[in-house]
Amino acid sequence: MSEKASIIPEQRHGIRADRISSSARKVVERLQEAGFLAYIVGGSIRDLALGHDPKDFDVATDATPEQVRDVFRSARLIGRRFRLAHVRFGREIIEVATFRGLGEGEDDEHREVEQGRLVRDNVFGSEAEDARRRDFTINALMYDPETATIRDYVGGYEDLIARRLRLIGDPVTRYREDPVRLLRAVRFKVKLDLELDPATGDPIPEMATLLQDIPPARLFEEILKLFMGGKAWPTFQALVQFGLWEQLFPNLFDDPARPPVLVEQAMKNTDQRVAEGQPVTPAFLFAAFLWSRVEDRSKELIDEGMAPVEALAAAGEEAIVTQAERVAIHRRFSSMAKDIWCLQPRFEKRRGKRALRVMSERRFRAAYDFLLLRALEDPDLQELADWWTTIQEVGEEERWQMVQAGQGKGKGRRRPRRRKAVP
Repeated sequence: MSEKASIIPEQRHGIRADRISSSARKVVERLQEAGFLAYIVGGSIRDLALGHDPKDFDVATDATPEQVRDVFRSARLIGRRFRLAHVRFGREIIEVATFRGLGEGEDDEHREVEQGRLVRDNVFGSEAEDARRRDFTINALMYDPETATIRDYVGGYEDLIARRLRLIGDPVTRYREDPVRLLRAVRFKVKLDLELDPATGDPIPEMATLLQDIPPARLFEEILKLFMGGKAWPTFQALVQFGLWEQLFPNLFDDPARPPVLVEQAMKNTDQRVAEGQPVTPAFLFAAFLWSRVEDRSKELIDEGMAPVEALAAAGEEAIVTQAERVAIHRRFSSMAKDIWCLQPRFEKRRGKRALRVMSERRFRAAYDFLLLRALEDPDLQELADWWTTIQEVGEEERWQMVQAGQGKGKGRRRPRRRKAVP
């Protein structure tokens, strides 16, 4: 790594200006006109170089947050430990950060500990220091719209060409600074189809336990990024491979490498919906992840005399509270997961108006989709699943005939043995 940037011209990187947010270009242009250095940085440049469409664009500059606000009177300053400027253009917000430095030294003596991780001193720095303090080389590229060039201080562009994911600096030190980088390494590997540099990948399994020091609320945010981006199933496989899954969801499956069929298919279905542009919710995946624990506990409560719906509600609350010790599930999603679980016994009641009332429930569709997944593990549920599929497809008159007939009220159905893994 050098104080001097490698300059990659447009002829090599091939990024067209029209693929870059006009708002981000305006921010850089006005800051440069005001006499400051300013570049579009980070993941957007990485994604553009790989042929992907970025979700947002960030800018880095040597202007202080207050100076950014002087240039953009409408800019809003946020943050306490390190202030950022948000410049709004209609609904689009461009985040502008001042170049950050490495602190006074590279040893732990010059870092502070916050929430179980080492934190570099949050001080302003030079353009080169800002690049070197980022996590992965491919995230440290800086694009200058004025010259249409990429500025690279850490070999990130060559890593992109080689489709290689590499941490900047000593990987063990960087993981200790922030163990969430263990999850980011897996996410970028899967999302961008990259190979982990051995020095970056090899320490992950032995350092996985560092995630236990990360606040559960922060891990929840990382879970959303891991599983809601359209690569849930391959991400799960990678988390298991690197020993990270058990740190996030301990003791859920007998063998995480062979998860229940319901869990595998829930992730594959989520990925398919993302690919088709359909809405997805993490609540459905959390319902799938925790189902085996909830179902087993609810059976114990039913044997003790509790009604099925109440048993599922109590078992679900226990599972969510236990899980919150590692990953805190937002109440909005945990409530939906509990609704999905508690609707399952009601599918067995198919006579009369109670069946029609189930169809009017707010979470009916999600609970029905969950029933279809349960039928994959328990063939005895297939007839029930088919009945609920049919009743949604027929006209009102035939629907009423079906509920009057009350086929298969669920009486006497034996408790199945659940297949826990894909054969």
